[in-house]
Amino acid sequence: MDEGGERVQDFEGVYRAYFTDVYRYALRLCHDEALADDLTSECFLKAMRAIGRFRGECELRVWLCQILKRLYLDHLRRQGRELPQEEPPDEDQGPDPAESFASQDESMRAHRALHQLDEPYREVFSLRVLGGLSFAAIGELFLKSPNWACVTYYRARKKLRDMMEENT
Repeated sequence: MDEGGERVQDFEGVYRAYFTDVYRYALRLCHDEALADDLTSECFLKAMRAIGRFRGECELRVWLCQILKRLYLDHLRRQGRELPQEEPPDEDQGPDPAESFASQDESMRAHRALHQLDEPYREVFSLRVLGGLSFAAIGELFLKSPNWACVTYYRARKKLRDMMEENT
């Protein structure tokens, strides 16, 4: 079998392993079964062509979902629809709690404040700052969108900032 045939056969395993996850993610994004089918098919076609450029910096499932999200956003742009907005970081409202974990002196105070946070804020913040996960990966863990993970992270960060300022 030639190299191209082997690549397609190998990619069939990727397709079987991740199809359901990618399709569910598409359905969560667009809430339209026909569009989710189309996006999922297009996602796997793009992924098959680009698999040689996959660097392994994230899970393969996350990479596939990133491709799907870009396809969905492209679809929205073509339709002239408004793109989902992520909550902007509130940088001008005091020190970033995420940076407190890097400083030894503030670390204990930041950990105490973190443990006072309610879920899912505590876990999302921990996964992002301490675990280094992307919003796509965090959203996937919670069966939510990457946008949900981003908004939840920034809300957790604001709550932590407020708690740390109260305890100063």
